[in-house]
Amino acid sequence: MVNYCTMVRCFTIWIIRAGKFCLNILYGILKVFPVKPNKVLFLSRQSDELSLDFSMLRDELRREMPDIEIRAICNRLDDSGSGLLGFAADTLRSMYHLASSSVCVLDAYWPAVSMLKHKKQLTVIQMWHALGKIKKSGYQTLDKESGRSAVMARLLCMHRNYDYIIAGGKAWNPYYCQSFGTTEDKLVNIGLPRLDYLLKTEEKNRRAAVQAYPQLEEKQVILYAPTFRRNIELKWEDLLNEIDFSKYILIIKGHPNQEITASGEGVLLCPEFKAVELLAVCDYLITDYSAIAIEGAALNKKTYYYLYDYEEYTEKNGINVNPFESMPGCAFKDARSLIESLESGEYNLQALKEYRAKYLPEEPGTSTEKLARLVINNLS
Repeated sequence: MVNYCTMVRCFTIWIIRAGKFCLNILYGILKVFPVKPNKVLFLSRQSDELSLDFSMLRDELRREMPDIEIRAICNRLDDSGSGLLGFAADTLRSMYHLASSSVCVLDAYWPAVSMLKHKKQLTVIQMWHALGKIKKSGYQTLDKESGRSAVMARLLCMHRNYDYIIAGGKAWNPYYCQSFGTTEDKLVNIGLPRLDYLLKTEEKNRRAAVQAYPQLEEKQVILYAPTFRRNIELKWEDLLNEIDFSKYILIIKGHPNQEITASGEGVLLCPEFKAVELLAVCDYLITDYSAIAIEGAALNKKTYYYLYDYEEYTEKNGINVNPFESMPGCAFKDARSLIESLESGEYNLQALKEYRAKYLPEEPGTSTEKLARLVINNLS
């Protein structure tokens, strides 16, 4: 068995190396195409359509520079055969556009960006899909049960070739450097466009949610939005047994990579709304190691942390910021203690104030404008 596994691993490594060689040969040919000085490429593996952050950046770029050319490739890669084939096709498409673009903005690892040798005229901006690094990721989790293989990560040049990395408050900087294997001079602490969206559309989002679900005005609303868990079992259901549904409505929004569902009176899934939109209507946010806690802090939402798997998660994945320390009195391992604290009304508002000051970027509400300016300033 050991010999067989070793053979498979060696064969996989050989295939990847051969693939990289062939892609670089093809890319060398594609680089004959001239760079367009006003062309920007968006690449996303977070969804099959433009995310909120990309949409807001696109609109701001077009407002500031009407003749800008924007191309977008969005592919939420799945492990099915058709999914892999589709992503292979989009990888080839991305290579053509990388060869002829002045700036590339992406929100996750994209193989063609990190593995290929690009023209000097290309600027790559990693607009990571979270406002901070509460949980460990990337190079911080190599060879951990919830992380990636160190051999594969280095073979696939994970998170290489970035000129800039968009970050939140400066307190996150050491964790961004560790996660991306980079240096602090590449970090730009301006936050994501969604931060502007949260601050400017709160009332609009609240009205839309209430119009769709009028019962949201009848009781206090709890939004439960946990993070994605790889190789860790979800065991959140104890919350359902502790919430008094005569007083509260529970909205459940699982991570896009790990949907969770429940049913019953007082439980809503609100599939037509995203978690970032539902923050406007909730009175309380319950999360765990998710960066939605930072978004909740931006709106001054009373946030609780349900850390039922704290020991397992810290061992298999790891965290950078411990909610028991960063938000004292707001983090719990069992559902009963959490709900009892919520119902008591004794929330640690001082801790929330200090959290906002430490982890949000300076000048909240200007992220989109600053990011667009960074893109425009780097057009060839």
